[in-house]
Amino acid sequence: MSIEIGLWGVAILMGLLALRLPVALALIIVSFGGMWAMLGWNPAMGILSNTPYSFAARWTMSAVPMFLLMGFVAFHTGLTGGLFDAAKALLARLPGGLAISSIFACSGFAAVSGSSLANSAAMGRIAIPEMIKAGYKPSVAAGCIAAGGTIGALIPPSILMIIYGVIAETSITQVFLGGISIGLLTAFSYCVVVLCIAWMRPDIIPPTGAQEAPELWTALKQIAPIVLLVILVFGGLFSGFFTATQAGAVGAFGTVAIAAAMGRLTRDVIRRSLTETVITTSSLLIIGIGATMFTRFLGVSGVSNLIASFVSDTGLSVVVVLFIIICIYLVLGTFMEPFGAMLVTLPIFLPLISAEGLSLVWFGVLVVKLLEVGMITPPVGMNVFVIKNVASRYVMVTDVFRGVLPFILADLLVVALIVAVPSLVLFLPDLVASRR
Repeated sequence: MSIEIGLWGVAILMGLLALRLPVALALIIVSFGGMWAMLGWNPAMGILSNTPYSFAARWTMSAVPMFLLMGFVAFHTGLTGGLFDAAKALLARLPGGLAISSIFACSGFAAVSGSSLANSAAMGRIAIPEMIKAGYKPSVAAGCIAAGGTIGALIPPSILMIIYGVIAETSITQVFLGGISIGLLTAFSYCVVVLCIAWMRPDIIPPTGAQEAPELWTALKQIAPIVLLVILVFGGLFSGFFTATQAGAVGAFGTVAIAAAMGRLTRDVIRRSLTETVITTSSLLIIGIGATMFTRFLGVSGVSNLIASFVSDTGLSVVVVLFIIICIYLVLGTFMEPFGAMLVTLPIFLPLISAEGLSLVWFGVLVVKLLEVGMITPPVGMNVFVIKNVASRYVMVTDVFRGVLPFILADLLVVALIVAVPSLVLFLPDLVASRR
């Protein structure tokens, strides 16, 4: 009976999501209703009243608002504004140099933002007008930034990775380390795409030398404060001197201190940064609370064990199981936002991954990468719509979707490499662990 209720719960959840009910509300409704049906009113009310505190009061969760505050203050004070100029100074004379510079600038901004949406918005405002002015086709310029923005969730501090680490009960620092290599590999694959387009279609991306590069020393001085901050925060985190939570606090304090020292920390910046941090943190917490309740519901109903037993009894290979999981995430990414897609599926997939003996660190990086592919796939690629909003003067939504297509192919190749060569993810975590 409990398994039947659990399966009905999963089906109802999918129906509610298809009806566009907010993910958090759908998770809470299904979990509470299922617990009520299985255990009665009082136990269901007990879970509903206890879960918010038990989830939100975890010490590791305090890293989320700290890293968010770090990114919002850096964005609103313009501390990251010189990243594109610095990248141009080094790379602008390559074929497709401005596009490659924007990708590297996205990678740099990722080290302080943790969000692909913020990454896309910040770099889109700066880089797209300049690329179009230099003769780039608008769809390619916009597609490059939309894709480059996804690096924001792969390179630490990734908010998606923090939430994953909490839900999967695995080391956030280890997941961060695994994300670095995949974030850099993603950036490299995007640069290869740009080089290929520049080589084959000079009418889309102009020849080298069509734009002037800024003076290197001036550009490097602009980004020196943010580079020192990143070295401090992540040097301490990956050396073991800070925990992820402490690193978030150091990063937030350091960003505020640098902005104040440079005279950029105005009352309006403080208000906007704190407001956006509170709103974003609150939305993440309520989704996490719903996901925690859903995990308990699946465990009590026996659905998690049923799925694991089914996979074991049918003799599906690890490759087949992973292929199914990848396809599910790619489909979900076409109509769900990343946090909701991740938290709806993890209660189902984590037991399978554990049963197969696969690394949860590796799986976390794979999941984040797959979710970020969804950020640029139609019809609901959120990065695409962000770029449309910041560059509406130059492109339509359909133009941006056309522009991201070559980068989606590069993403699928990176996903294949993650599955085929797990050491691409685990090399840095294993290396750091062996030296401690």
